[in-house]
Amino acid sequence: MKQVNISQAHIKQGSIKQVSDIRADNIPDWLFGEEQPIVLKNFGESWPLVQAGADSEQKAADYLLSFYNGRPVNACHLPAQENGRVFYNETIDGFNFQPARVPLQQVLAYLLSKQEEKPTGMYVGSTEVESYFPGFKAAHASALDALSPLTSLWIGNKSRVAAHYDFPHNIACAMIGKRRFTLFPPEQVVNLYPGPMEFAPGGQDVSMVDFADPDFEQFPNFKVALEHAQVAELEAGDAVFIPSMWWHHVEALSSFSVLLTHWWRDTPAYMGRPNNALLTAMLSLRNLPKAQRKAWQAIFNHYIFEHDNDDFAYLPDHAKGMLATPMDELTARRIRAELLEKLKR
Repeated sequence: MKQVNISQAHIKQGSIKQVSDIRADNIPDWLFGEEQPIVLKNFGESWPLVQAGADSEQKAADYLLSFYNGRPVNACHLPAQENGRVFYNETIDGFNFQPARVPLQQVLAYLLSKQEEKPTGMYVGSTEVESYFPGFKAAHASALDALSPLTSLWIGNKSRVAAHYDFPHNIACAMIGKRRFTLFPPEQVVNLYPGPMEFAPGGQDVSMVDFADPDFEQFPNFKVALEHAQVAELEAGDAVFIPSMWWHHVEALSSFSVLLTHWWRDTPAYMGRPNNALLTAMLSLRNLPKAQRKAWQAIFNHYIFEHDNDDFAYLPDHAKGMLATPMDELTARRIRAELLEKLKR
């Protein structure tokens, strides 16, 4: 990893870096080049929702509702015996929760009620703020706005979301309640036992390991993954920077919990999603004989994974075509059109 100048405010929290001098409106450029997670203490402490929550949960709920446009939210109800774990059912042909489209007022009323010792789980996943809470983003502005991030709220009581990865970078801020993130570097995928690719509780394939009660007989290599785990404990107002492709298991530890996430990518949207390339490779490469897969691995290493900008300096610029770096939007659209035609055959 490229080393950066880190101030004296940076300390170690277990194996995860922690900083105390970065706020939402004052994010240094070096953070965007980091390849490790970082806890950002008090990142959003001045945000109105965090301040309202510091007064009372009711004030926080009322403040949230002041932006709500009435559009029903996607809520998941989990039986009490699931202990907040958002996951598959026992036969892995469905999920362990009941989805419903409900008004936010109904969700908040339950979260603010006196919940039983083992309550029914209530979980409202990624809810894009501009679509449901117009004006909320402006009231909680940050230096991230220049990146045009996808900004979403996550609302519920105590919950456990299985370890998964996201392609975009993320700064996730605990607005109400406490959160725990357990993070793993991308290369630990082999030790995290991903589940089905076709469908998953949140749309992204997840680890099949129950972090609250891991079965080391079924998932023995999870012990190796734990040796590389980094844990971020967030109080309200704290945030965590999660680099692209890092696996993260997320726990909401409070009976009323709100998280704000900001997702952004390093490349333009016209470059497409790498997941699409993975699916195409599953279709055309995965079932080849091993010798052919090794040959294609060398090709991919040359053109993709070990690519440097000057690899094709021996070609004149006009002849580089899709080998030119960076790729422009016109070339990207031509490649996409060609792929669509070939996939039809």
